Amino acid sequence: MTGADGRRPVSAEPGHPEPCYKDAMRQTLSRREWLKRVAVAGAAAAVPVGAAGPRAAQTPAGASFETLTAAEGETLEAVTARLIPSDEHGPGAAEARAARYIDRALGGALAASLPAYREGLAAVDRFAETAAGGRFAGLPADAQDGVLRAIEHGSAQGFPGSSGAFFAMVRSHTLQGTFSDPAYGGNEGFVGWELIGYPGVRTAVTPELQRMDVAPRARHVSAYDYPAFAAARARRTRGR
Repeated sequence: MTGADGRRPVSAEPGHPEPCYKDAMRQTLSRREWLKRVAVAGAAAAVPVGAAGPRAAQTPAGASFETLTAAEGETLEAVTARLIPSDEHGPGAAEARAARYIDRALGGALAASLPAYREGLAAVDRFAETAAGGRFAGLPADAQDGVLRAIEHGSAQGFPGSSGAFFAMVRSHTLQGTFSDPAYGGNEGFVGWELIGYPGVRTAVTPELQRMDVAPRARHVSAYDYPAFAAARARRTRGR
């Protein structure tokens, strides 16, 4: 999916126009600035209420999925990679390992959504076969975008309920996986925070950090590396 200038925006919300871009002549939004608007407010806290705690070890690239099957995981990875695509302006959901975040959450906080994911991912592949001649992950990028547009607009057949509802759910979780605290399995290497210019968690706001003329220095540290956050979570886990 490309804009008038040839750049690839992330997909817009169903029923809303595609995001546009900013240059010297037009008051439009760059990919980075648009992502800031949709994600920066919740970049450090985009995990569902009641989410399971962070995993200490990161799953190596290419490792098996924990909740989804290999085929389901392959489709999900391909979908997330097109929702926030990598391009010359920076990394996207693939580098952030958003699919890993979703897979882990489906075994915990998002477990209630697991049936919808299983049915929806299977429907994505069936529709891709019918509309473009192959499973979604094996299609070229432009064909994948065409399939996702139909799903987003609710015109794709074979989904339980609205295909647009499935698109909206996956898009929301992809944003979480790209911009949430890396402890939850996504935002690998803090690439999501770098993409939107989020400087990282601060436990105190100094006068220097409140200056509007100087960008704060990035501090790429998980919230759970701070003793206060870790202790609070431990108290909640023990039911206190």
